[in-house]
Amino acid sequence: MSVNWNPVAEDVTSVRAWLAAWEPCVQKVDFLPARALFDDTVASFGTQMDVVEGKRALERNQWRSVWPTIDDFKWDFDGMKIGVSPDRLMAFLITTWTSIGFKEDGSTYDRPGRTTVILSRGETKQDWLGIHTHFSLYPNTPQRSHGSRPAKS
Repeated sequence: MSVNWNPVAEDVTSVRAWLAAWEPCVQKVDFLPARALFDDTVASFGTQMDVVEGKRALERNQWRSVWPTIDDFKWDFDGMKIGVSPDRLMAFLITTWTSIGFKEDGSTYDRPGRTTVILSRGETKQDWLGIHTHFSLYPNTPQRSHGSRPAKS
């Protein structure tokens, strides 16, 4: 399968919209709407977890370990790279993000990272669902943030 690195505008817009819908979930520590963006069988790994399968495991082992401990999460939409399969039923994006982390004493530090997300849908008219995520912090960024924000949902 070849990948189209110059997808049609409709696919670029829909992939960006999916990512834009996820950003406020992280910012507001709002797990409920984030779940709706992912397929039940999502498989992921990241800074706080090894490979997990399923939305509940992803939420429990990654999202709930990170989102409440950080602030000011933002995707780099301008630097995002999007690829789409020839049938337009699978897409992936590569981008960076920024956030603020908290040291144990409450002081803050820049907490940048990068991510890869794979999306899928059954038909081109359907919304994308996340089927894989991989998050990693930039080298030399502290692995643990000590913030404590309450979850909205």
